Amino acid sequence: MRIGEVATRAGVTTKAVRYYESLGLITPSRLANGYRDYSAHDLQLVREIRDLNQLGIPVERTRPFLECLSHGEERSDDCPASLVAYRDAISELTKRITALTARRRALAAQLQRAANRTGGQAACDEEIVTMSDPDVTQLPQDLPRPVDDGAADHLPGQALPHLTLPSTTGEQVSLETLGLDRTILYLYPLTGRPDMDLPEGWDAIPGARGCTSEACDFRDHHAELREAGASRVFGISSQSTEYQREVVQRLRLPFAMLSDSGLTLADVLNLPTFDAPGMTLYKRLTLVIRDSTIEHAFYPIFPPNQHAQEVLVWLRSSVH
Repeated sequence: MRIGEVATRAGVTTKAVRYYESLGLITPSRLANGYRDYSAHDLQLVREIRDLNQLGIPVERTRPFLECLSHGEERSDDCPASLVAYRDAISELTKRITALTARRRALAAQLQRAANRTGGQAACDEEIVTMSDPDVTQLPQDLPRPVDDGAADHLPGQALPHLTLPSTTGEQVSLETLGLDRTILYLYPLTGRPDMDLPEGWDAIPGARGCTSEACDFRDHHAELREAGASRVFGISSQSTEYQREVVQRLRLPFAMLSDSGLTLADVLNLPTFDAPGMTLYKRLTLVIRDSTIEHAFYPIFPPNQHAQEVLVWLRSSVH
């Protein structure tokens, strides 16, 4: 076979074949006219080098496997030397993973410190790391939109339960004692952090993505919400108070978060939730409370990065 045919049949480039030959991994014969003549065995070796390299074994270290085939073994790893080569490759990869993990941890810690020093819109950029998005305030155009499944239709008119939740301010907030003035309770799944990965497939779950940008929207319009009649604003999630406190500090939130780690409010009011890997979380939902009663429910919410403005429009049109 000519080199072009070998490269095509093995799924590599002719340059790669020449490189393998320069290392002495394959040794084609020469025709009378000087052209290289590659055998079926050479083709087998080229394919084996390709497969091993895709596993992470450098081309230069495939020799024990090729020699195993050349000695007549059916598989390239039927020889003891091949097993040693596997172990060496695994050991080297482990060292590289350990080093990269330490570097990633150091970078994440540095980012966490920098994010906590940064105020304003830049403080919302933690999702750039956890979600690899260049602009957290502009959600991906292909983000799945949540559908209205009717899970909040029963809420308007219901009284808040006798439930006390811990706040990031250190106080215990009794929901049933929320005053005559309107209070905004926005429930969200979870906020990401620069030093932690979000659940696998997060962006593919309708309504999951956007908790940080939603919090920032409530932050940026907090004064206007107060002027429009909302005496207080609270965010509620199943994350711990300690976790929420970090978010409040980093995002410079002017309102407190309430922790409902047991999803007790969801059980009492039959609120919508969804399952993510290893956890059950609130679906995004906002309640307008007046005189300890649910006056209005926003559900589903999309896009989350503009939701506070949606609440603001409703408040201004419902002043009475």
